[in-house]
Amino acid sequence: METLIQQIINGLVLGSMYALVALGYTMVYGIINLINFAHGEILMVGAMVSWTVISALADTGMPGWLLMLIGLACAIVVCALLNFSVEKIAYRPLRSAPRLAPLITAMGMSLLLQVVAMIIWKPNPKPFPLLLPTDPFDLGGPVITVTQCLILGLTVVILAGLMYLVNFTKLGRAMRATAENPRVAGLMGVKPDFIISTTFVIGAALAAVAGLMWAANYGTVQHTMGFMPGLKAFTAAVLGGIGNLAGAVVGGVLLGLIEAIGAGYLGDLTGGVLGSHYADIFAFIALILVLTLRPSGLLGERVADRA
Repeated sequence: METLIQQIINGLVLGSMYALVALGYTMVYGIINLINFAHGEILMVGAMVSWTVISALADTGMPGWLLMLIGLACAIVVCALLNFSVEKIAYRPLRSAPRLAPLITAMGMSLLLQVVAMIIWKPNPKPFPLLLPTDPFDLGGPVITVTQCLILGLTVVILAGLMYLVNFTKLGRAMRATAENPRVAGLMGVKPDFIISTTFVIGAALAAVAGLMWAANYGTVQHTMGFMPGLKAFTAAVLGGIGNLAGAVVGGVLLGLIEAIGAGYLGDLTGGVLGSHYADIFAFIALILVLTLRPSGLLGERVADRA
């Protein structure tokens, strides 16, 4: 039971990070029906930028929480500008093109960002500074760290804020209108290009937060670190019902729990043939099952409300 509770805690933390990235996927898809496969690299850039800023300020004597806050702010700005530029340069000219063209462009942009990051930050992994207390809280056997508590709390706050933004603000109404019909929304005074760019910027900010949290939780950064979280976050978005905000959150948390619990018991279930390092298979087994049994995802896609 102790192992199960510990893996549930780990799964909630992992799923929270997946959910933040999955929201970026699902928001962009809800607006323009595009899978932005470069989104995982935005997470990577956020982690690398925050590592650069924090390392540069490490000798200033600032407290760890302030260094993390400054690194996060810089990461959000850089990621927002990067994703805004990607949308304007790579995706906007292809809106009327066949769907295969923007899909291939997104994959190419993902590889391009990886290569550029490798040139800037070099290919070797880099240790991420320990900014918060490392002594875990004992929950009667299972433990949780300060960083994990921060990830869970920050994710809840961000997700609540995003749901409020989309459902109860003027910008959210414009996003839903653009998702429903950009031309009609334009006739009503909405600027579709501005709304689409804003959606990319919001998604980039979420990915930047997830990147910093990922780096702080696992203690390392590298130019390829965004590929697997991005792929799994896409899986989470599909699992919950891509185009649905609540579905992205449910899919991310569920995927994190499946992966963590599977990793905790995989060795016992297979007699030691498969270890915890094979935990990635659970994400894609879940994806295959969902696409086979319920192609629209667990919560489906609410077409008229898919901002």
